Amino acid sequence: MLYNFLYPLADQYSFLNVFQYITFRAAYALITALVLSWMFGPLFIRKLKASQGKGQPIRDDGPESHFSKQGTPTMGGILILSTLTLTTLLWADLSNMFIWLALMVTLGYGVIGWLDDHLKIKHQNPDGLSGRWKMVLQFGIAAIAAIALMDMTKPIVDIPVFNYQWDMGYGYILFVIFVLVGTSNAVNLTDGLDGLAVAPTFMVAAALGVVVYVAGHVGFSQYLLIPYVPGAGELAIFCGALVGACLGFLWFNTYPAQVFMGDVGALALGGALGFVACAVHQQLLLGIAGGLFVLETVSVMVQVASFKLTGKRVFRMAPIHHHYELKGWAEPKIIVRFWIITLILALVALSTLKLR
Repeated sequence: MLYNFLYPLADQYSFLNVFQYITFRAAYALITALVLSWMFGPLFIRKLKASQGKGQPIRDDGPESHFSKQGTPTMGGILILSTLTLTTLLWADLSNMFIWLALMVTLGYGVIGWLDDHLKIKHQNPDGLSGRWKMVLQFGIAAIAAIALMDMTKPIVDIPVFNYQWDMGYGYILFVIFVLVGTSNAVNLTDGLDGLAVAPTFMVAAALGVVVYVAGHVGFSQYLLIPYVPGAGELAIFCGALVGACLGFLWFNTYPAQVFMGDVGALALGGALGFVACAVHQQLLLGIAGGLFVLETVSVMVQVASFKLTGKRVFRMAPIHHHYELKGWAEPKIIVRFWIITLILALVALSTLKLR
């Protein structure tokens, strides 16, 4: 919005030229989202407590240590989505279709998560929205985004390190749907401990912010041998806002959490990361940077498959962070160590930009 209103006046007021720079707007998007979260977070949490009563219901089959968290308000992801949306609209170029698609996917998945959280609280039942309806809605939103991207960009997937772009043809639509739905649910599975999902999300978003900036710059993309996607650089503002919104929420979500993000946050954040990666054909790079999300998802798949085939469990409990809880690891230790793993993986992902 500021770009659309102020940059055209740069001919008369030269200092407004600063709005043409994506790096400037991305940095201030981060700061804006962070400050908004800090300003409105306490009031928002008080409102959630007053309206939710008993708060998020705790699963009976979860670790016993989680029973003490009963009464903690949930749906804190609304704060993330609000600050992310307002900040993106403030600093991004609103004529850019990538921005509107990113917001559509993020908010669409957020609505699905809100329905799930609302039903959990209303009926005090941890099951919420049925898995069938959840998947139908997720696939529907992902299909719209996939078809739009197919029309806006090439149907290719960049293969890190090997400098190869795989042209998938119309199969690209199915692949994008798989990535969006998979990433959304992977972040949701990871969101089981205080701050465990939101910190890795902003680390991956920061890495993707660098990637989309490079992909949207014809000179940098040619130099680093990654697909050039005209207009995709504007997604760096979205990523900056996402980093700031997550950082601001982590202030209240860190152990011991004052508020949980709920599915409204987790599903939306996963959808946001998945879309940004798909927009610049870096789905495999997302798999590297978001390796923690992959690990959490695979641990559930292995646990279920092992139990159905052999009647035995590989882990004491899945997702894998619960396995370490039952092994006696303190919750903060698990959280921080998983953060460190994500930071390393994000740096490895960025390093592949030069390993071509």
